[in-house]
Amino acid sequence: MYFIIGEKLMECTKEDIINTKQQYVALLSSKQWSDEKNTFKMGIDFEPKTTDIHVTKAEENYDSITGTFCIPNRRDIQSDESKFAFALDEKGIVIIDDTKASKKIINRIKNTRKWRLPSLERFIYDFLNDIIRNDFRIMERYEHELDDMENEIITEDNELTSKRVNEIRADIRDLKIHYEQLLDLGEVLEENENNFFEEVNLRYFRLFLNRVERLRDTSNSLRDYTIQIRDVYKTHLDIKQNHIITILTMVTTVFTPLMFIVGWYGMNFKYMPELDIQWSYPFVFILCVAITVSILLFFRRKKWI
Repeated sequence: MYFIIGEKLMECTKEDIINTKQQYVALLSSKQWSDEKNTFKMGIDFEPKTTDIHVTKAEENYDSITGTFCIPNRRDIQSDESKFAFALDEKGIVIIDDTKASKKIINRIKNTRKWRLPSLERFIYDFLNDIIRNDFRIMERYEHELDDMENEIITEDNELTSKRVNEIRADIRDLKIHYEQLLDLGEVLEENENNFFEEVNLRYFRLFLNRVERLRDTSNSLRDYTIQIRDVYKTHLDIKQNHIITILTMVTTVFTPLMFIVGWYGMNFKYMPELDIQWSYPFVFILCVAITVSILLFFRRKKWI
């Protein structure tokens, strides 16, 4: 697929982008790039393997900027990433993608964007922005979920499963790494070492960098929040365990004297004078009740219960 960058992206043929002086966007498969790379006259030997991409990055060459994208799936951060490569110079950008990831982004830009001042820089800005378009909403959703977890811990409405906290923490970690890589890529573009971009249009890259920095800062805050949630949960568990131990200690304390009495009168000695007294049983019963009440009153006075 080939596009001319005008007031909007206009689909065209390969011959059109060769003959025009307007900047262009080309979307090719790895095989198409291998066959047609000389058409774009970028002067590079760039053979990306789209299945062997692990990071988002950009590298400056003598006559071009090349790089790769490794984009987490926002619906399931831990699933497979979208991977594709690119090469650009002052005339346009070529995206090498064997999947449909970049095609979806380009089609959204084609159908929704109209530019008063069209340029390659503006297209790249919209392309990069589309990658992170829903990320503030994702961060907000994670924050609300963590808030609900904290409230459930405090109100004891539900038991927190550490598995879900670990999943959120892993997602945020991967997004944070992604943002740091996008920052590196954006800085290479903003540096404009080869003067491919108009100076006035570098503001687009600065706007993108500012947005990604806010996302990275938010991800750092949420990561700290997950640690706080785990600490709150651990503290809550400790309090519950201490409460249980306190109850067990009180029960043991109350029944220890009674067990002593039972053990004492359970001895099988023949001559135990209390066994022959008529009021022995009521006396022992009243004694046990008195001991129990006395201990409970003592605990209450000390505010242990």
